[in-house]
Amino acid sequence: MDLLILGGTQWLGRALAGEAVRRGHRVTCLARGEAGAVAPGAELVVADRDAAGTAAYSSVVGRHWDAVVDLTRQPGHARRAAAALAEQVDHVTFISSCSVYARHDEPGADESAELLPPLDADDSAPETYGEAKVACEAAWRDAAAERLLVVRPGLIGGPGDPSDRAGYWVARAARDDAPMLVPDIPDSAVQVIDVRDLVRFVLDAIERGLVGTFNAVGPRTTFADWLAASREVGGHDGELVTASPGRLVELEMAEWAGPDSLPLWIADPTWDAFLDRSNAAAVRTGLELRPMREHLVDALAWEREAGLDRSRRAGLGPDRERELIDALRR
Repeated sequence: MDLLILGGTQWLGRALAGEAVRRGHRVTCLARGEAGAVAPGAELVVADRDAAGTAAYSSVVGRHWDAVVDLTRQPGHARRAAAALAEQVDHVTFISSCSVYARHDEPGADESAELLPPLDADDSAPETYGEAKVACEAAWRDAAAERLLVVRPGLIGGPGDPSDRAGYWVARAARDDAPMLVPDIPDSAVQVIDVRDLVRFVLDAIERGLVGTFNAVGPRTTFADWLAASREVGGHDGELVTASPGRLVELEMAEWAGPDSLPLWIADPTWDAFLDRSNAAAVRTGLELRPMREHLVDALAWEREAGLDRSRRAGLGPDRERELIDALRR
């Protein structure tokens, strides 16, 4: 296939491009080229998708594409790309997100769940990420509905994760045997999809011409099981210091993501099912998910290469962890 990836220089996009090249496809990545290099074997077309109109796509317009993949979170990007490319592509994949859903308190909700209202603006901020992805879906649906595959990943983890979220617990377990601070949420749902499983599902679907909308989320487990597996893989034999969500809030503990946070924990109870969505439709159409332990082993291998003592984008550093544990014990 002649495959055009709008993006392709960051984690998921680069992984998609690399696997597509490995499968023998001709891959072109349209991007500014500032986030990193494209995968070996892929061609980079430098363009700024923030440019007005369809100017960013002038180098790829007029050529037939078997498939286009768009990963943007900016509605303006999707709207302009759809206007420029929809009539010369056989199949479109938009990589969306489970953040598009209006509610996150219904365990096992599927793709029919209510969506947020689409963002009217062309540019989004972090707090309007879900609405922006809804608007991007709508732009491509309006332009190529009968040729459109929408993939809604949940939390993505595995080798190369730039967010540092999913890999935190296994990396923390491997870092040292000092007391480990954990939120007291043993029964909370956890779903992490390995980036390699997501890439395989997307490319298999493109090759088959699959259309429709699918939640691409990992197998459901609990935080207790995720933590236990992370400690086993990482080799942590030290003490666990648990704290209730309420106490963590009192300590101004950051949740979910960001420096000095506790990943996989969200304090707001209306988000209890954020990592508990149905992947039944995707599984029926070919999504294959590797076992949790295999995922954690590979994630830890990458974490070691990146440096267990590095400054993380998500997760507690040792000094902050000790400080919080001391505060809990006073």
